Amino acid sequence: MANDKGFTLWFTGLSGAGKTTISLIVEQEIRDRGANIEILDGDVVRENLSKGLGFSKEDRDTNIRRIAFVADLLSRNGTPVITAAISPYREIRDEARDMMGDRFIEVYVNASVEACADRDVKGLYEKAFKGEIKEFTGVSDPYEPPLNAEVTVETENEEPEESAAKIVAYLDERGLL
Repeated sequence: MANDKGFTLWFTGLSGAGKTTISLIVEQEIRDRGANIEILDGDVVRENLSKGLGFSKEDRDTNIRRIAFVADLLSRNGTPVITAAISPYREIRDEARDMMGDRFIEVYVNASVEACADRDVKGLYEKAFKGEIKEFTGVSDPYEPPLNAEVTVETENEEPEESAAKIVAYLDERGLL
């Protein structure tokens, strides 16, 4: 890597949109270039850092604030970070952006509810459609798409490698890789 400037790639999108899949490809590309990087995956953080939180708006906001705190801490100390969490509410994502300033790079992983439901190996959408899961983002709870994401990937029309390449190209343009 040309420099050790920390940044946070803040992936946001519905469950099943492709956040984790794409983030792993981007992570590998960055590692292949000789840099360290940390991934803060929503499911992993929820299990380890936010255990006990539910899915109310308040609990979701608390979870995202915790992810933002750790991402800010790492990125301001020169470590690139990828966050891969649904982070459904624009206001809390904007809080993270305000905290990190130009180190914050929002990546909108765009896919329709229908496409995400088709990909859903855990059966969560089916349960949400039946009303068995309350407060499910995109079904019974809102998802507020970014208004001005630095990078938008369209996972219904792009292979994960194409989406990852768009993100890496953006990082190259910014001189971060």
